[in-house]
Amino acid sequence: MKVHRMPKGVVLVGKAWEIRAKLKEYGRTFQYVKDWVSKP
Repeated sequence: MKVHRMPKGVVLVGKAWEIRAKLKEYGRTFQYVKDWVSKP
């Protein structure tokens, strides 16, 4: 599972179940992708 933060978005690489689990995990912390990307 790889997570690449880009200036305008996020790229998730992995199996479908890994990506779903990672999105759920980050969804608890960040409400929007914009918040996730702009985090220092």
